[in-house]
Amino acid sequence: MDLFDMQMEEGPKGKPLADRMRPRNLDEFIGQEHIVGKGKLLRRAIEADQLSAMIFFGPPGTGKTTLSKIIANTTSAHFEQINAVTSGVADIRTITTQARERLKMDNQKTLLFIDEIHRFNKSQQDALLPYVEDGTIILIGATTESPMFEINRALLSRSRLFRFELLTDQHTKEVLESAIKDPERGFGNHNIRAEEKALEHLVDVAGGDARTALNALELAVLTTPPDSDGIIQITIEIAEESIQQRVLQYDKQGDNHYDTISAFIKSIRGSDPDATLYWLAKMIYAGEDPKFIARRLYVHAAEDVGLADPNALLIAQAAAQAVDFIGMPEARIPLAEAALYIATAPKSNAVITGIDRALNTVKNEKTGQVPTHLRDAHYSGAKELGSGVGYKYPHDHKDGYVPQQYLPEHLKHKSFYQPSERGYEKTVTRRLDYFKERIEKGE
Repeated sequence: MDLFDMQMEEGPKGKPLADRMRPRNLDEFIGQEHIVGKGKLLRRAIEADQLSAMIFFGPPGTGKTTLSKIIANTTSAHFEQINAVTSGVADIRTITTQARERLKMDNQKTLLFIDEIHRFNKSQQDALLPYVEDGTIILIGATTESPMFEINRALLSRSRLFRFELLTDQHTKEVLESAIKDPERGFGNHNIRAEEKALEHLVDVAGGDARTALNALELAVLTTPPDSDGIIQITIEIAEESIQQRVLQYDKQGDNHYDTISAFIKSIRGSDPDATLYWLAKMIYAGEDPKFIARRLYVHAAEDVGLADPNALLIAQAAAQAVDFIGMPEARIPLAEAALYIATAPKSNAVITGIDRALNTVKNEKTGQVPTHLRDAHYSGAKELGSGVGYKYPHDHKDGYVPQQYLPEHLKHKSFYQPSERGYEKTVTRRLDYFKERIEKGE
């Protein structure tokens, strides 16, 4: 028996293992207990056949299409399925026209499942809206993208959102074990012995994607000949060959992009160098634009470190220049250096707090006049108007400082910048306190 003979034997019409092993009902469905667990809203709605428009979103291989097929098997509504990649407005019109006739003649609703609904443009989504709104169709949209960015607000407001999470390691292992044991759809008719470490490796590298895990298992089984005892031995070496590279759940335009950069930033702000390096590595490995990473480092050197360590901004700038000057993969090193420097530097957000307070004052309070002694006295006739008269040049005074009013009259007691007691801002605080003492003494 060769590989092709085995493929012909596996399941109906030689379908891939991942397709054959799709759960057929809610009891077989693994994972997503937060939305289809016993007593949960969606499960109750499915079991009662009381469905409304909904959007399933989350990473690949987490069960969005599978759950839609389960709904198709249980609902009394007529079920239609299209893929947004290959369908357009004409298809929508055909389906909705038939759905309206079906509702009118047979009082039967139509459930329309649209896979990859984020591929529909605005006009295509708008074409769906009136039929969703009047109940002609019950929409189920599935997407790996964030619906907040990819789905029209009007359509979102009429749909319930259900977020699918990556499967846990235990759930993924259950999926693999079920495929090995199932004689009807899986490999239950074959004598397979999978090492525990081999299964653990497949689970780990699949990263919560059941489809990836099943595809790897299928490749391992179909390419491994039985030993002398007729046993297909799935060792750790075979598992490693079958799933050679971890497929990261990362899309530069979707939720994972924003969630990962958020984790990166919060790890920096939280002074955790290990987490900082991990999230940086994930972005680099997934092909994130290094200029985007450099820009975020630039911002947070000022926002989260500020004057607690002014060098942070310079190092972030150097990393940004390195990205342009040397490129990847070498630029990963200065990016990592900058990220670690900012993560381990003393933290202060006094800079951003100060500028935001000042901006808020400019926006909401009356505009003050520039004090006369601060006005420009260089242009012709300025001195005759009094501009610059009375200005005290700080370098002519002790310590390069002399008290004088710099803010407009109605704001002269206002304080915007309040340095922390961390890092270099300790020095700033001492210097400002010294100046205040000079003012109080009238020096």
